[in-house]
Amino acid sequence: MKYFATLFALVGLPCVTADCAKNEAAQPPAQTPPAAAVAAPVVAPITPPDSFKVAFETSRGRFVVAVTRAWAPKGVDRFHELVQSGFFDDDRFFRVVPHFVAQFGLNDKPPVNDQWDKKRIVDDSVSHTNARGTLVFASEGRNTRSHQLFLNLVDNGRLDAMGFAPIGRVVEGMSVVDSLFSGNGESPDQQMIGSLGNSYLTRMFPKLDYIKKASIVSP
Repeated sequence: MKYFATLFALVGLPCVTADCAKNEAAQPPAQTPPAAAVAAPVVAPITPPDSFKVAFETSRGRFVVAVTRAWAPKGVDRFHELVQSGFFDDDRFFRVVPHFVAQFGLNDKPPVNDQWDKKRIVDDSVSHTNARGTLVFASEGRNTRSHQLFLNLVDNGRLDAMGFAPIGRVVEGMSVVDSLFSGNGESPDQQMIGSLGNSYLTRMFPKLDYIKKASIVSP
């Protein structure tokens, strides 16, 4: 997972990959960069409501996230698009690190991931801290957010200065989030997920919890 080291080099923090430090704090959420940069197609902007809720029906139960556009407009707009397209349905929580984060947002179909990787969004200002229960986009550097997100399992205020801007927070079912299977830790490889989808995860990491369906439940 060398891309984690790259991210820490960008922000001036020590590397915390398994290769160079085994006892440092958990790595910040990052996503695998695409194989090659591709110009994003021109897409008409979709403006979501100022606030709305998204229900996640998961293998562990249901939790609900309240999203506020004023917190991070660009991130919320992208999240709204992803939910409306059904992107998260059947996605695994492939990186669950106890006392840190639960990360998701890699689709089972590589072409679908590629489609969204071509439409990366610029950063939002961090207006709210990475408190327990907040929902945030992962990235591997400046202006690289696309389709991966994470839920903070504890207060992770150190991520604020690194540019991770929360877009909402869990308002129902935080106990479900806390119960997500974490036995695989950092082991699932994002590049393998991107190439093979859920066939890789179900074969190598069959206990991973997953999203059955994510849908907007209220304006």
